[in-house]
Amino acid sequence: MTRVPRLAVFSGGLLDDMHAKTTHGILRFGAREVVCVVDDRFAGRRADEVMPFCMRPSPIVATVDEARALGATRLVIGVAPSGGKITDAWKQAILHAIELGMDVEAGLHTELGADRDIASAAARHGVEVTDLRAAPPDLNVPRGPAQRAPGYVVHTVGSDCAIGKMTVVCELDRAARTRGERSVLVATGQTGIAITGWGIAVDHVISDYIAGAAEQLVDEGARRGDLILVEGQGSLLHPAYSGVTLGLLHGSAPDALLLAHEVGSPAIDGYPEVPFPSLPAIVALYEGALAAVRPAPVIALALNTRLVPDDDDARRAIEAASAETGLPAFDAVRFGVEPLLDVVLAARPA
Repeated sequence: MTRVPRLAVFSGGLLDDMHAKTTHGILRFGAREVVCVVDDRFAGRRADEVMPFCMRPSPIVATVDEARALGATRLVIGVAPSGGKITDAWKQAILHAIELGMDVEAGLHTELGADRDIASAAARHGVEVTDLRAAPPDLNVPRGPAQRAPGYVVHTVGSDCAIGKMTVVCELDRAARTRGERSVLVATGQTGIAITGWGIAVDHVISDYIAGAAEQLVDEGARRGDLILVEGQGSLLHPAYSGVTLGLLHGSAPDALLLAHEVGSPAIDGYPEVPFPSLPAIVALYEGALAAVRPAPVIALALNTRLVPDDDDARRAIEAASAETGLPAFDAVRFGVEPLLDVVLAARPA
C-alpha cells in the first residue's frame, strides 16, 4: 500500500533565492504535509522567517538525517536551477535519503530514474523515485486552435523567468474556487506539478511537441473545469527559454493573457545585455506572436514589486505601469488577488 507522503523539501542553501521556487511553491500552495525544509544555511529557523512568502512555519533542518528523525518519508528536491541539472551534493543527499528508506521526488532535467546509482539504490531499498518532469509517451503535434477544447483559457506570460507567472495563477485559482467558480490550475512546470499532482513540464518535451503538450493540458483542464488557468513558462524575450514560451502560447490558444513583470528589474536575469523594452512593447510582442494563431489580448498586468520595499512606492509603481500601458495593473501577492480576479472574470466571453 502506498504510504501518505510526509515531505522534507530540500533547498540546499538557496531557500532565500528565486531558484528555490519549487520549495516556495510547495510551502505556499501545496496540499501535502511538509514536515520540514532541509537547508544547512538556515537551519534552526522557520521557513516563513526566511521567506515570508512561504507562509508555512515549517522548521528548517540542516541534514536529511534530521528530516527523517522528524518523520519525513519523502525528500523533494525543491530547487530549480538554470538548466535543471543535478549537482554532486544533491545526488549525495538523494542517495542518503534512499538509504534511510525515504521516497524521492524531483523536477530536474536530470531524471533520477535514469541515473544508474539512484535507480539501483531505490530498487535495493524498495523506495519510490518520482520524476516530475518526465514527459508522457503519447505526445504529438496539436490539432490546432480551431479545435481547442471549450472553456475560458487564461494564460500568464512574462518579461522574464521566475517573476510570478505560476504564483499568479495559483492565487487566482484559489480565490476563484472560493467564489464557487469551476477553476482549474494547469501546471506546465515541475513546481506546478508538485502542487497539483498533475500536468506536463513543457520544457522537458521535444520541441516539435511543446504546442501539442500545451493543447493536451488544456484538454484535460476543460474536463476538470471551465475557468482554465494556464501557468506560463519563460519569456519571449529570453535568450535561452523563448522557444518553450512560444510553443506554450500557441498550443494553449488562450482567450486572454496576463503579463507578469518584475518592477525595477532592468534586464533579463543572467543576461544583462538584454534590457527590457517598454511595457507597451512587451504587450505588443505577446499579442503579435499570438495574433496569427488565435488573437487574444493582454487584459491586465500582474506585477511583482518585491524590489520596491515601501508599500506606497509600490502602489505608485503599479499606477505608473497602468498609466503607461492603459491596462489595469496589480500585485496579487502584496496587495491581494481579488481585484485581478474581478478583471479576469469580467473579460470572460459570453
